[in-house]
Amino acid sequence: MQVTVLAHTAEPVKVVAMAARLCYSPLDIGSLRGAGGAEDRQLIEKVLALGHESVLEHASFTLGIEGVSRALSHQLVRHRLASFSQQSQRYVSFDEGFSFQVPPSIQGDETLCQEYGELMETLASFYRRLREQGIPAEDARFVLPNAADTRLVMTMNARELRHFFRLRCCRRAQWEIRQLATEILRQVKKIALPLFQQAGPPCLTGPCPEGTMSCGEAKAVRQQFGELE
Repeated sequence: MQVTVLAHTAEPVKVVAMAARLCYSPLDIGSLRGAGGAEDRQLIEKVLALGHESVLEHASFTLGIEGVSRALSHQLVRHRLASFSQQSQRYVSFDEGFSFQVPPSIQGDETLCQEYGELMETLASFYRRLREQGIPAEDARFVLPNAADTRLVMTMNARELRHFFRLRCCRRAQWEIRQLATEILRQVKKIALPLFQQAGPPCLTGPCPEGTMSCGEAKAVRQQFGELE
């Protein structure tokens, strides 16, 4: 899995702080440009504590994502307050084969892992046969599995990213999208820490909302995200 921050709002912390300051100030926008640094961080912390998260929507992040499965991308696009561009299996052919993801639960069993790889090769071989028989890529792709790798570009604003982290960094989230969410959080914190200071699964800042379905590892989760760099 590879995640690259392709672009983001210039000075995202300053932009969000200006939007927050505007909501509570009689000053014109030009007069709000001077503040920065610790004052901005404190203001953002205050408005987020009040639940005033709309100001986060003024900062967006565009990410390049590679080496993930189609199974992951089907989950990812459920986050509808985002924009996605994904590699097409209709216009991109895989005549030379395709790379794929192997779940850790299968990797742990040598026999199953071998059979899994053989099945992927069987699918790749049949895909090639279809293409050799003149079947267009848009139809041959029907035999490609959810395990097949894909790549995409995703843009989310900071508010939706925090929502994404809340759902997908949780240990009850599916393993692959949890890895993706954690890596994205690690990277955006380097760019705009005040916007994501306490971002992550709900148990970082309060009780687990999963009830009897809780993983029961809140202490370990807090340690993990407290050390995330």
